Amino acid sequence: MAIEHKVRLVEELFDRLEKEIAVFQSETHLHCVAGCGKCCSTPEIDASPLEFLPWAFHLFLNGEAEDMLLQLQQKSDSNCHLYRPHSFIDRSMGSCSDYRHRGLICRLFGYAASKDKYGQLHLATCKIIKEGQQENYTNTEEAISKGLYVPVFTDYYMQLSQIDNRLATTLLPINQALATAIEEVLHYYAYRPLPNGLGNSA
Repeated sequence: MAIEHKVRLVEELFDRLEKEIAVFQSETHLHCVAGCGKCCSTPEIDASPLEFLPWAFHLFLNGEAEDMLLQLQQKSDSNCHLYRPHSFIDRSMGSCSDYRHRGLICRLFGYAASKDKYGQLHLATCKIIKEGQQENYTNTEEAISKGLYVPVFTDYYMQLSQIDNRLATTLLPINQALATAIEEVLHYYAYRPLPNGLGNSA
């Protein structure tokens, strides 16, 4: 399957998820705190290369892929390279430098559920939402137990794996996932015509 087609399928999956999350938020009134980047600032984030393929393809089309790959290879810490803290003193406040192309894990966390060993769904969200929006969180957990629809992590990663099983099921530290996504695009076009008749944009 062509890289361009994979990118389009991943973007379509993300679009469906965004609509589901918007409905879920409107029904539960749960929301991230403005400017909060607590979940992005943790260094223990794993992701698959496939969920960042649209981001890597976007970089490639804009001639930025090789430079970004070099930045990732030279990065000395394990915090997400796309996260921009507002302060070096308090890294918990910040934002994504390319929010439009954020990965699946970034989209799901906070507004999706995971299953326990009994198959029951529980909202996977942060301590800040659980404690700061306690009533809404409790009501949401109860509503989920009674059948309120919520996106489910395993369901979405299964859908992702149907696009490219290898790239979807290879979970890596997030910066390695970013680098691998870029490498996939660069390798693919190394000996193939560039998309849409573009010149050499890499």
